This record gives sequence, C-alpha cells and structure tokens, in this order.
Amino acid sequence: MKLQGKTALVTGSTSGIGLAIARVFAAEGAAIMINGFGDADEIEETRRSLAEASGAQAVHDGADLSDPEAIEAMVERCRETLGAPDILVNNAGIQHVAPVDDFPVEKWDAIMAINLSAVFHTSRLVIPAMKERGWGRIINTASAHSLVASPNKSAYVAAKHGVAGFTKTVALETAEKGITVNCISPGYVWTPLVEKQIPDTMKARGMSREEVMNEVLLKAQPTKRFVTVEEVAALALFLAGEEAASITGANLSMDGGWTAQ
Repeated sequence: MKLQGKTALVTGSTSGIGLAIARVFAAEGAAIMINGFGDADEIEETRRSLAEASGAQAVHDGADLSDPEAIEAMVERCRETLGAPDILVNNAGIQHVAPVDDFPVEKWDAIMAINLSAVFHTSRLVIPAMKERGWGRIINTASAHSLVASPNKSAYVAAKHGVAGFTKTVALETAEKGITVNCISPGYVWTPLVEKQIPDTMKARGMSREEVMNEVLLKAQPTKRFVTVEEVAALALFLAGEEAASITGANLSMDGGWTAQ
C-alpha cells in the first residue's frame, strides 16, 4: 500500500470530495484524520470504515475552520493521536450565491475564512514537521473558479483565486524541502455543496432546477457531465505519491474542458 506509514489530515471530509479522498488514502494504508460536520452516528460509521480499510487509525475532529484556534487544536490533536500530518488536504469549503451589491457581509467573511484563510492556517501549522522529515504533500481543492469567474459568486471566486496563488507561493518556499504543494481545480462535481447552491441560483436567475443544472452548472463543461468525486480522489492520490515528486506549484484542472475554452 503506497501510503502505509503516512498520516493524512483531510478537511471537509465527512462528505463529498473530501470523503472520497479520505477513502482512497485509507485504502492505501494511511492513518486518517477527517474533519467536518454532520450526523454523529454517520461520522462514526465513516471513521470505523476508514480504520478498517487502512489497517491504521482513523479519527474525526469537528473543528470549525473559520476559527484559527480550533484549527490549531485540530492539528495538535492530529500530532498527538496519529503523528504530524505527512499529507494535508485542504478541502473544506462553503458557498453563497448572490449579486455583489446584495451579498451579505457575514457570508463574504465566512467564505473567506473557510475557503482561503483556513488553507493558510493549516499549511503554516503542518509545514515545520514536513521540513524536519524532508517530505510532505499539501493538496488544496481549488475550483475552475480559481481560473475563471461566474456571476453572483464574488466571494467564492475571489477565495479560490487566492488558493491558487497561495499554492504557487508555498510551493516555491518549500521546493527544496521535499514538500510539494498543488491544487486541484474541478469543474462542477456532484456534491452536497453544489446541490445546496441550486436554490440560490434558481432565485438569483429566475430559473427552474433543471434549467440551473443544464444551462448554468453544465453549460460551461464541454463534456456535459458532472465530475465525480472518485475522479478527484484519484488525482489527489497520485499527487500524494512518490511519482508526483516533481509536480509542485501546479493548478491541475479537472473540469470537462471548461477552462480550455
């Protein structure tokens, strides 16, 4: 198993892309800390299944990633229970859809905190131990919106552009330390985050659910299909492996051709 003996911290991993990544890492032997909210019984079942798959420990931490102190406590708990993370996946994200002049200030602040500032906090906290070991992988879930924009998503687009720039900068800072830092930029992936934004988009654009899916979400993707969480997880697994040692500072599009246009 290619990740046996490694510890991975995956934020936003109780559902969607993050959970798919946690599952493929566990299947390759990594000890896993998952993070996120949800039903306690479902999370415990997920934790058990990850531990069984990996043959290593799996723990859950419900840290609110808008709180820097909670992030510090989560990383410290990971160190104490599993060991300092060898692999960090910054996947947690939230969304709100509204025109900029109607955009709630508290929603802007929350999106910036969780989608961008949390990436900074987790990275700054795990890098020292990665430098000591001379090995580390940081994988950030960005978005096609790290490269292009869509109406009514000013905060999300700004935050994801920030993630892409942050990724490049930290990659350069750690290039000689055995650490790679990359981001994956999916197009529309069928996840709870995407599903939840459909009603807001219906309201903002005066469209039906079907119109939003076909004329907004999939309009930009030439393949006319949603990216799957399994596809994103497979790329994350590759980036976590030794074969990807020369890939750093990259923004890897997985968007059905969206940003090729």
